[in-house]
Amino acid sequence: MIRINHNNVFRKEFITVGFLYEHASKICKLQLVTKNHSLDKKLIDQNLHRPGLALAGFVDLFSYKRVQVFGNTELMYLDKLSSDLRRKSLENIFKFDIPCIIVTNGNKVNEDLLEYAEKFSVPIFVTEFSTTKLVYLLSDFLDDQFAPRLTVHGSFVDVYGIGILFMGDSGIGKSEVTLDLVERGHRLVADDVIILTKKGEGILMGSGVEISKHFMEIRGLGLINVAKMFGIRAIRYQKRLEIVVELEIWKDDGDYTRTGLENKTLNIMDVEIPYVKLPIIPGKNITVISEVIALNYLLKHYGYDSARDFQDRLNSKLNKKSEDDRAVNYFEHDFE
Repeated sequence: MIRINHNNVFRKEFITVGFLYEHASKICKLQLVTKNHSLDKKLIDQNLHRPGLALAGFVDLFSYKRVQVFGNTELMYLDKLSSDLRRKSLENIFKFDIPCIIVTNGNKVNEDLLEYAEKFSVPIFVTEFSTTKLVYLLSDFLDDQFAPRLTVHGSFVDVYGIGILFMGDSGIGKSEVTLDLVERGHRLVADDVIILTKKGEGILMGSGVEISKHFMEIRGLGLINVAKMFGIRAIRYQKRLEIVVELEIWKDDGDYTRTGLENKTLNIMDVEIPYVKLPIIPGKNITVISEVIALNYLLKHYGYDSARDFQDRLNSKLNKKSEDDRAVNYFEHDFE
């Protein structure tokens, strides 16, 4: 079985507020309202924080290193305070090194809040989205940025909507099988260098690196651009990894499944991915078998397991202990 080198797992230690603004402003409709600010402040936590308790004076558990979200509740609380109490409330939070503040629901930024933010160079962004929607969109963006990633070598292709990663020794034919699948109407995700990103507890998303995205190396031919050659229908930018197929030259003593009753898996970043070891011999149509692997996975997903069905039929026949199976029943006198 393939060994995955988990020493190659990497994760961003931080992103800057400037990076957040550059890449999430369109998604979250962020508008920068402060003039004196530092976009070099670092975000080291993907979680968001609503500083209601901190504004009220309880700062013992203030998660100040996170993006601070000011919704209707926080702004209304500040508006209800007298000028002196409001400034004291703001001092409670701005004595910490806050990376940035996002004001939701298109609310107008309080003048005292704006003054303190510019005094301490804290960027304030305003979005028209509700707090709930902003938290949903921004949390998803930050989860992606801080998610653990693993670099593997192989060919990743979408076959009937199932993400199959072909792995194996160099020169075994991974790219050639993938190219054949693309020619048959399936979609290339990436070839050679695959970046796997862990989303949530049980989902791995695969994509290619920017520089070689949708290029393939075919030995004896060279580099080809799949998107240019086969069109937009032949590619996708990312896909969930659902099956790992290891290509291997046939070995007489190889451990290859015959019935499919054993569901083998490969552990990748603590996610168990269905695993198939496929031996290669002359004349074997790996492309068609790959399509069957995808279809068989779909059948299992919808509750049907061919191997289990055959086993149940066999057990049922053995339990009947009859000789009915010896008779030959011709269909509608078809003797052809």
